Amino acid sequence: MRRTSRSSTRSLRAVLTAFLVAGACASAGFVPAAAADAPASDGVLAAMQRDFGLTRSQAEARLALEQEATGIEKKARSVAGSRYAGSWLDAEGRRLTVAVSDRDKAAAVRSTGAQVKVVAHSARALDATKNRLDALKAPTGVSSWRVDWQTNRVVVEVLADQQRDNDVKAFLAKARTAGPVTVRTTEHAPSTLAAGTVGGDPYYTGNVRCSIGFSVQGGFVTAGHCGGAGQGVNGWDGSYVGNFQGSSFPDNDYAWVNVGSGWWTVPVVLGWGTVSDQLVRGSAEAPVGASICRSGSTSHWHCGTVLAKNETVNYSQGAVHQMTKTSVCAEPGDSGGSFISGDQAQGVTSGGWGNCSSGGETWYQPINEILNRYGLTLHTA
Repeated sequence: MRRTSRSSTRSLRAVLTAFLVAGACASAGFVPAAAADAPASDGVLAAMQRDFGLTRSQAEARLALEQEATGIEKKARSVAGSRYAGSWLDAEGRRLTVAVSDRDKAAAVRSTGAQVKVVAHSARALDATKNRLDALKAPTGVSSWRVDWQTNRVVVEVLADQQRDNDVKAFLAKARTAGPVTVRTTEHAPSTLAAGTVGGDPYYTGNVRCSIGFSVQGGFVTAGHCGGAGQGVNGWDGSYVGNFQGSSFPDNDYAWVNVGSGWWTVPVVLGWGTVSDQLVRGSAEAPVGASICRSGSTSHWHCGTVLAKNETVNYSQGAVHQMTKTSVCAEPGDSGGSFISGDQAQGVTSGGWGNCSSGGETWYQPINEILNRYGLTLHTA
């Protein structure tokens, strides 16, 4: 995590982190399970109140419902088997819908507690369509493509001012032959969220500033575009932390850094002095529609909802696959930072459009994919 030499503000944060690790949750502002069905720090709850316009009790209730929905979704997916066609929460996070491509499966899936929608295409079929698009080389005028479970289609987003470009037209012609595809326009081109060297609480690779994602045994995970394998990493105080042990970008956007030289790891996401630190207890995947919060070294805590999964984002450097889209804002320097739902790690910040003054959207690379790719173990409380 950090060296022992730091300012008084950082010393206070170190005390807080020590309380969290020791389990003195009341001192750190952590809401224990007895007080809320879905544990979350005061900081997460405060950020949800700000960004969703909720009261504290409404934020706690939403997290509890989402935690329950995550369990139901897992059961429903198992029951639906190969006929599973996706799932999502409604805008209030109250109701989970599971799509199936076989009417005969509907009753069994409904018995798990989910609402059911019968559709034409299974998730497997939609994934196969998306994989065919992934095999194509996309021009920069194509922003992204993803499986959209709610419409039961693969949605391709094209920059509005480039939709008449010949290369874009050629890509879309091939895309439409791949399966059930819908084309939409967008005004926003995605970009990564690294930044030049500035003051703050970051880690650095050369003149690039990024944010730590989640602690793993022996290091931390972050975004791949922040540095290549073998590159050295320095902490907020300029001291050496470790090296990138693995990194992938584009195609993927994930990496991990080993930690040593007097630094250490703890299972928390930092609140940067504005909200309480959040304990990390696992990595259960939140469904589409769930609330989610992000922490980064530039814009700190912000919350929104999960908009889509398995989206391919076409950055200027190349396409990145299997990303999750959110309505959370982010800014340069937030790259690699933590996406968390309740106390469950979700992924590391990749890129997006907009900012935290006017709003925007941000994508993250799912944490479980990163752990599996490098054989890492998430550091949990």
